[in-house]
Formats: sequence, C-alpha cells, structure tokens
Amino acid sequence: MQRRDFVSNSFAGGFAAAAPQQGSRRREAAGYDPTAFEVDTAIERRVSGKPHKGKMLAAIQPHCDDIPIFAGGTILKLIDEGYEGILITLSNDSMAGNLNSDLDQTIRGDATYGKIVKANEDDTIEMGKRLGLKESLFLNYPNHNMDAWPIIEMRARLIFLFRAYKIDTVVVYDPSGLYEINPDHYVTARAVEGAYWMSKSEWDYPEHFKAGLEPYGPNEAYYFALGPQLVNHVVDVSDFIEEKAYANMANVTQGPSGDRGAALRRRLAREGKKLPLLGNDDDTANREYTKQFALSRDRKRGQAHGLEYAEYYHYVGPDESELQRYIDDNAESI
Repeated sequence: MQRRDFVSNSFAGGFAAAAPQQGSRRREAAGYDPTAFEVDTAIERRVSGKPHKGKMLAAIQPHCDDIPIFAGGTILKLIDEGYEGILITLSNDSMAGNLNSDLDQTIRGDATYGKIVKANEDDTIEMGKRLGLKESLFLNYPNHNMDAWPIIEMRARLIFLFRAYKIDTVVVYDPSGLYEINPDHYVTARAVEGAYWMSKSEWDYPEHFKAGLEPYGPNEAYYFALGPQLVNHVVDVSDFIEEKAYANMANVTQGPSGDRGAALRRRLAREGKKLPLLGNDDDTANREYTKQFALSRDRKRGQAHGLEYAEYYHYVGPDESELQRYIDDNAESI
C-alpha cells in the first residue's frame, strides 16, 4: 500500500506561522502551538493490517527520553502496521538524571556519573521493549559534548548500521529545527541526515561491501523538534496513547514522567491533600500523570487537527522521478 493511499490533507489554505502574542494562553488552550510553522499538512492515520511488513525503522536519539516523548506514538503505530525496528542512542546520558524519586529532592547524595549512566541505560532498554523495538544500541558519545566529537565518525557508524540492518525509515531530531540549543540534538540530527543518503551510495565506505554489506539506506524520515520547525506531517497517535504513556514511564531516571505521579501523590499525602486524577496506587498515579502533564503537548496538537492526540514532524519521503511518472503515464504494451 502506498503512503498516499492513507494520508489525507488538511490545512490546504497556505502558510500559517505561529507567533507569541497577547492572548496566547487562550489560544494555547485551543490548540495553538508556538513551536510549529505549518504548510500544507498531511495527517497520517492508523491503517489496519500490516502494510509495512518487511520494512525496518531506526529510532535514533541522543538521550534516553527523546524518542519516547516526541515520537513514541509514531513508533508504536508503525510497529503495529508491520515494521520491525531498532533503537540507537548516541550519547552516554551521563549528564542528566535523578536517582531520587521524591519531587522535593533533586539528586541523591551518593549519585555518580557511573550510576546515572547505568540507570539511564537500563531505562532505555526497558523503554525500547515497551515501544516494540527489537534491539537497543548505544554509541556512547559524551553527553552534552557531542559537538566536540567528529561528526564524520558518527555518520560513518550510522551508515554501517543502516546497511547492516537494512533501514528503510528513520525517526530523529530535525536537522533544520530552529533555535535548537542542545548540541547533542543538532549533531545527532545532522549525522543522520548525512547518513540518510550516503548509505545508499556505492562510493561511500566500499570496504563495507567486502564484509558482505550492500548499499542500502532509508527513503523516509520523520523529523521531530524541540523548538520551532516546518511541520508538514501530523501523525494521529490517539490509539496508542496508553502504550506511549507506559513507554515514557520506563524513563524513571531522567524522563518527564517516570514515577513522578507516584512521588506527587506521596508528597500531597504528607500535606494532607490528594488529586483524584492520581488514583489510589502508584501505577495509576504514574500513568495518569504522564498522560495529563508529560503528554499534554500531544493532546494540544491533536486537538488542533480534530484528533485526540498527535505528534508533529517534518516528513521526508521517497521522490518519484519525472522519468518514472512519464513511463507510468505513457508506456504502451508491445
């Protein structure tokens, strides 16, 4: 099945650029998003069956919380439609995390870089399993310092992995995202952007072919962003929001949810208060906290497009050549 068969168009009326102004709180409640600049926008919805059976995706992130919060719903949707996938994490996640689950304490006194790295790695492996990805790979570049590392090395390693795993689709930060302040984010995105097309070239790293690999690389990219980006693709993740919440709950060490709901419920209890949203047990508290707060962006983006929950992307897909279109339209049987 072709993607055009199940992607519908919306916002056909030209370019809409969001800019902060007075009344933004009211507009935000109505689905306004100051980080999205929209052109003609396609909505990708769930498809029954397995139209992508036999295809492979790579979910690529610098840090353990990036893929689950920005793209977890899309990963779950694509896996549901037949993809297999791997998770590639580029940094060692040594600079972010909290080993204490209480919200009123920032970090446990005996925390070390090694403990943070181990905790984040364990979280990442569990998160990948919850998203349905079959393997988690770690490239272990220095957290917050990836811009000091040769991007050509990262790109070469990704080219090898794209060829070895025969990657058809990548999901990663947008290499053209605006005002990105985290060097790990933009370095990862640009390394993937180069590997995206070089992996298909017979001239790049021909020594791979001596080892039995072939030129092979992705023809689709779902680019997400922390800040403003040119959004041309909206994925309806409404059917997968429970699973997305569950995947984000695996990121206990540095994720936006983890066990924060349970910690909040305990803190309020000490103060003689409670939030009905958080229920009466830790699992309910964590799940509902995640959906209400950590995934509130998905809810607002979905509402802006008449959906319950949605994720935003700049999508790049395979280009049908003018020659092939001409052949399809004009070729005659002989």
